Amino acid sequence: MSQAVIDLLNKGIDANGSDMYRHGNLVHLPGPGSLVITGDLHGHTRNLERIMSYADLEENPDRHVVLQEIIHGGQKDRHGGCLSFETLFEAVRYKVEYPDNVHIIMGNHDTAFMTEGEVMKDGREMNYLMRAAMKRRYGEDMQKVDLEVRRFLFSQPLAIRCDNGLWISHSLPDSRSVDDFDPAIFEEELRMDDTVRGGRVYPLLWGRGQSQATVDKMIEMLGVRAIVTGHQPQETGWRLLQRNMLVLSSDHNHGVLVCVDLSREYTAEELSQMVVPLASIV
Repeated sequence: MSQAVIDLLNKGIDANGSDMYRHGNLVHLPGPGSLVITGDLHGHTRNLERIMSYADLEENPDRHVVLQEIIHGGQKDRHGGCLSFETLFEAVRYKVEYPDNVHIIMGNHDTAFMTEGEVMKDGREMNYLMRAAMKRRYGEDMQKVDLEVRRFLFSQPLAIRCDNGLWISHSLPDSRSVDDFDPAIFEEELRMDDTVRGGRVYPLLWGRGQSQATVDKMIEMLGVRAIVTGHQPQETGWRLLQRNMLVLSSDHNHGVLVCVDLSREYTAEELSQMVVPLASIV
């Protein structure tokens, strides 16, 4: 069982690197076609199944799916350990099956796991709980599986740029760090120290509460029209944080997705009127 998981993760790493739409640390999606955008999943396997059902990539070969923040949350083992690695492996299988249609972008919980830091969710330190569950599952092979999980997470792209003016990333820098943010990170080789506090990627993945001025600066810097992120929990599944920034959540029973036509432009407000409740998907 351990070797099968290790082999799967290696295939996922290869699929991330060979994605035909990937350029540097960005996935660049042209039109025509469609794109299913989702927010954080945090171990919600049922919502991942709903997203896959909605996307129906077998019948929609020109459709893309963006997933993010898959680990930390969801089902627990009988000792209280976090089983979200199971959801991650399902997402990796999806990527391997549709390597140029499924795009999993990096989130802050990913970097915390990669760098063996601490990250709290609902008052619990999630890396400890996930690694404890992995140890019980994989025994002596746990360290090998752990290494491949970290390698897969590190191989993920940072963001999605669409020709129709949409940008999707886990978050954005906040007002304290936006002026120092260097977009060259999207083109240059990523290093592990870029992902820790003080690193060049850290503000992109951990920023919260962006002001309109901050979002406007990022819109100008990136050359886009509207931005969709996750990271900031939304009880109703979505929030128009600023006039050109939409935040999505997909990790609970009120989670949502948005499906867009890659051949037309959108404002964030228009996107907010297109949300699909995941609970409505069979």
